[in-house]
Amino acid sequence: MDDTLHDDTYAYSSAAEEVAREIAAERGIDAVALKAAYIAQSEGFWHRLSPLDLKVRLRNLRASMWQSALESVGLADAELAQRSAERYDAYRAKYFTLFPGTVDLLRALRERGNKLGMVTNGLSETHREKIALLRISEYFDAIFLSDEVGMVKPDPLLFAHACRTLGGPPARAAMVGDRYDRDIRGAIEAGLFTIWLNVRNETLPPGAKPPDATCGSIAQAGRILLEPASVS
Repeated sequence: MDDTLHDDTYAYSSAAEEVAREIAAERGIDAVALKAAYIAQSEGFWHRLSPLDLKVRLRNLRASMWQSALESVGLADAELAQRSAERYDAYRAKYFTLFPGTVDLLRALRERGNKLGMVTNGLSETHREKIALLRISEYFDAIFLSDEVGMVKPDPLLFAHACRTLGGPPARAAMVGDRYDRDIRGAIEAGLFTIWLNVRNETLPPGAKPPDATCGSIAQAGRILLEPASVS
């Protein structure tokens, strides 16, 4: 979902910037440095996410992340960290916006009789609300959140589980994702057709098996999916 169906990077970056600017105005610190420190904390957590992290309370974790970020700019204030986490959560929601063409694509795929599943490393504590705010749950036959299924991408068993739930073999399924290591690698190992939505213009990791297709937007991914020969 994140950075595939909607611009999550923009949402969390914008929310972090709002919080950092407020704190800079209150405490006279460097807003740019604080924003960068928080984003590094957040991205590090999601990059390292493993099944051991699935029971974490994100609201508590975000307060801890803000505390570390604040300490990096000379502010050791647990109360401010908690307040920053709460502000961040409130601000982030207003930036949730689907990429252009997302709803049209989901609707077109459903109208052609395809079953759709969302496979995300997001946790139900925040992602159920995000899905509701984006108003996309109606387009999916099943939604697989990591803490609800007990697995984390790129585990190929997660992709295989999604296929079984949706009622089709991996060889007749396609995975669209923006992260090669999390989305594409695991789907390849599970035997799915893969479309790498390479929105960050990244290079293929050395020695990595290439996806079946690469594109730069959800609209381009849609054209590939809607081609009769793409996934038979």
